[in-house]
Amino acid sequence: MKGNRHTTTSRSTSLRAGLAALVSACIVTVASAPPAHAQDAAALRGRHAALREGLVSNAFGRPLVLNSSEASGLFRGEVYAVVAQPFGVVGPALQGMDQWCDVLMLHLNVKTCRGQGDGAASTLSLAVGRKFDQPLGEAYQIDFSYHVVASDAGYLQVALTAAAGPLHTKNYRIGFEATAIDATTTFVHLSYAYAYGMAARIAMAAYLATIGHDKVGFSIVGHGRNGEPVYLSGMRGTVERNTMRYFLAVEAYLGALALPVAQRPEQRLRDWFDAIERYPRQLHELTREDYLAMKHREFAQRKALAETP
Repeated sequence: MKGNRHTTTSRSTSLRAGLAALVSACIVTVASAPPAHAQDAAALRGRHAALREGLVSNAFGRPLVLNSSEASGLFRGEVYAVVAQPFGVVGPALQGMDQWCDVLMLHLNVKTCRGQGDGAASTLSLAVGRKFDQPLGEAYQIDFSYHVVASDAGYLQVALTAAAGPLHTKNYRIGFEATAIDATTTFVHLSYAYAYGMAARIAMAAYLATIGHDKVGFSIVGHGRNGEPVYLSGMRGTVERNTMRYFLAVEAYLGALALPVAQRPEQRLRDWFDAIERYPRQLHELTREDYLAMKHREFAQRKALAETP
């Protein structure tokens, strides 16, 4: 009987670990089905014009539009937003792998990040895990190919793609593009999506039915008896939450560039945490103290790995 209990416990632990890896990977990745990128500055400015009304009037209290969709097993989230930074800052700041590691590391599920190679061989390796302190050996590694699709004086597009993830997930992608609106502001588009097979779908459904049952996104799908909003839930809710988390990471990264280099990491952590706490119903997970303590350790681990030949 003791042996049977041990076996059952081991299987349960393994399942929880696999589920955590799946949820974490979905949190930090974007499927490689082509996102709706504008492909050039004129087309992206056209999106800005088309979204003008939504950018002015929305529930976020700022010029931001968040969309999500699901079709044929592909879940996609997109943020279009105006950031208070000139394109002359945004374009150069978001073209390198080290810069994107700085962005991605702000997310509570990204445990470390390392860029290697150059040109077509550029690879961005992430270790993703649970939202609390976790040994790197228990995290799941995903290797992204890094590619600057377009870069000129008025437009930037970056794509990160990976072939596989945990529990038979595959074809991951992160997409970002930006163009100047005027001398002081930039219009950005962050795309986030993922697709997975039946095993991963079952595992994700189990998460959403248990520890993730109260998680919601930002889209309002109805109203309760007292007029309170009813928010989108399920897998699309997950997409919306994490699309917003990554947009806020980009914004926090850019916002600290005016500071001396040594002060930037801490400021970005604090700015990102402050930003997500503006949306507690969707994004609150940890206390400020727990988040900062965890990230200080993870940043130290990243530095140590970078110094390893």
